[in-house]
Amino acid sequence: MRNEGLGSWPARRARKTPHRTALTHEGRTISYAALHSRVLRLAHALRARGVRRGDRIAYLGPNHPAFLETFFAAGTLGALFVPLNTRLSVPEIAYQLADAGARTLVHSPAHAAVAPELGRAAQVDLFVEVGADYEELIEGSVEDPLDEAVGGDDVCLLMYTSGTTGRPKGAMLTHANLTWNAVNVLVDADLTADTVALVSAPLFHAAALGMLTLPVLLKGGHCVLVESFDPAGTFGLVEQHGVSAMFGVPTMYERLAREPRWRSADLSSLRILMCGGAPVPAPLIETYAERGLAFQQGYGMTEAAPGALYLDAEHAARKAGSAGVPHFFTDVRVVRPDLSLAATGETGEVLVRGPHVMTGYWQLPEETATAFAYGWFRTGDAARVDADGFVTIADRLKDMIISGGENIYPAEVESALLAHPDVVECAVIGVPDARWGEVPRAVVVPREGASPAPDEVLGFLAGRLAKYKIPKSVVCVRELPRTASGKLHKPTLRRDHGGPQTPTTEGEESQ
Repeated sequence: MRNEGLGSWPARRARKTPHRTALTHEGRTISYAALHSRVLRLAHALRARGVRRGDRIAYLGPNHPAFLETFFAAGTLGALFVPLNTRLSVPEIAYQLADAGARTLVHSPAHAAVAPELGRAAQVDLFVEVGADYEELIEGSVEDPLDEAVGGDDVCLLMYTSGTTGRPKGAMLTHANLTWNAVNVLVDADLTADTVALVSAPLFHAAALGMLTLPVLLKGGHCVLVESFDPAGTFGLVEQHGVSAMFGVPTMYERLAREPRWRSADLSSLRILMCGGAPVPAPLIETYAERGLAFQQGYGMTEAAPGALYLDAEHAARKAGSAGVPHFFTDVRVVRPDLSLAATGETGEVLVRGPHVMTGYWQLPEETATAFAYGWFRTGDAARVDADGFVTIADRLKDMIISGGENIYPAEVESALLAHPDVVECAVIGVPDARWGEVPRAVVVPREGASPAPDEVLGFLAGRLAKYKIPKSVVCVRELPRTASGKLHKPTLRRDHGGPQTPTTEGEESQ
């Protein structure tokens, strides 16, 4: 095969294990042979409609076989796949479509109503709705050989990640980046061809795609796709399919442990519980240990496809709170501001290097240059290394807030708040929350003579930001703390206004 990229994976898997089950979704199963056929037909159909090598194909929708079929079809054509976060607002989605220059959008029926608006805003000219139209496209296509020359250094995926300025950036992940990340996972997580993986975390995030789905499919395992995480329904899926591996953020695992079936459910098939997005609290580790289950924690970022550090089950209890050691084909160092190595126990910035690290940000050469130092990716996160080489993430230098596994960048929220006519200045900080780990809180300085109600300020953000980015509380102050040079002093802000968030009510199950 001339195609050395991920687009060839279905064909390579089909010639080895054609009859094994690749995907299950809502009771429907797809074998590796059928997956290869559907991907090939979809690629021909897209090419017949003008999609060519280097074009960007976007996907907007929840977990579904069509997500992966479109992803592999893009790779078959040498096109770039652009997964879109369904939790974003229409303007946010339109921005990413336009920035990527995606002229093709495959979307779920739930997004049919906003498709025309996205088309106008981002100049999309080919829409494919998952369902009858999508199936007709595949059934009416051909299955002739299609072997585009695709190399490991070709860009496979544009995955958007917000920056500290609030401007989303497209991380360019090559076919080699994704392949090496999958190899790292296979080495460190001990996935086998008999693995049955429950994919309930969204595929448009790097972790669900890179840490679970792609490695399992590379190994020839079985992925059970679920459109959204349902704690009560998870137990039935584990029992029905004999699920042996799953990925989630701590909030998801906490919700499972609070379910009435937690004590009685048959979880004997589970071997691998991957967890990322935030450290797993010690009480949660103990709760799962009581059922004979251990977490395999990790630390990563979209730019690393995404794995950087991994804490295996063997060390989950003894090194609780740590993010582990570098993946097999990954190098991680913690450095001082002058980039010299930090001493054992000394806090410094995390740098990552490896064949899975992105080539740069889409059409942003200056930001790309800033993100790297002598070939090392600068994460902007602070950490310390213990005497055994285990890395503990200490803080987030970029002030990023992680809420329920979702990354929230204060600058983006602050920019939206400043559009409110009664807000003169503002700052957004993370505050503790019993359910989500932390949630954003807005500290605002009102316009003179104005007294905006907190509910009105938060309501103003509806439709402008994804729901999970909207602060859960608002504090009005006369002025924001600043340094002598006039810079906002967030340590003082957190000290004065960073108290615990009131626990969410029953009506606030989702963000």
